[in-house]
Amino acid sequence: MSRSHRLFDILQVLRRHRGTVSGKTLAQEAGVSLRTIRRDIVTLQAMGAEIDGEPGVGYILRPGFLLPPLSFSEDELQAIVAGAQWVSLQTDDVLALAAQNALAKIGGVLPADRRGTLEDNALYIGRQKEAASIFDLAAVRLAIREQRKMRLMYQDQLGAASERVIWPIMLGFVQSRRFIAGWCELRGDFRLFRVDRIVHADFLQERYAQDRRLLVKQWRAKEFIKSRKA
Repeated sequence: MSRSHRLFDILQVLRRHRGTVSGKTLAQEAGVSLRTIRRDIVTLQAMGAEIDGEPGVGYILRPGFLLPPLSFSEDELQAIVAGAQWVSLQTDDVLALAAQNALAKIGGVLPADRRGTLEDNALYIGRQKEAASIFDLAAVRLAIREQRKMRLMYQDQLGAASERVIWPIMLGFVQSRRFIAGWCELRGDFRLFRVDRIVHADFLQERYAQDRRLLVKQWRAKEFIKSRKA
């Protein structure tokens, strides 16, 4: 691997980790010695990358540094195409269009000899007919981003209806089902709501105060504990 490629890979590793990355981890992923990593960090800092840290502590890349022009391996391009195909077939129309636009932007900056991979039909992403939705899922995603509450008229598996005010934190796509994960004020706990069982939904102006990302972590931690007990 050339040094320029190694520097690029080091930046990618630093971007992938949200916290501090040890020099040992960088060395293992780059396949070089710890001494080489220390020299590379100095080089990247001289190029303008805001990398904080020091030997023995670890390194973190501050936001704002632009990566070099896009360069993807064949496997990375296939992963991107497969992901875009899945989004186009399984989610809502707004996200489907965004996925196709993203592919077009990537294709516009790829070298000519790599663009064919974006049109390769080596992978097939199937589609099951989704349950009918009474509202635009893009509106649900907006409520999630803005941390706005939703009022639902929801039916259980026996057909009994109840009114719920929820704090939507995540939208899930599992096979042909769509789910909204959120905190239910009625139950005082996290719940999963199947979109096909929602009779009516209002998107409220009221925001929930807790940070959505923190709520997602709490929900996942609870689901993990439940799975360990099962």
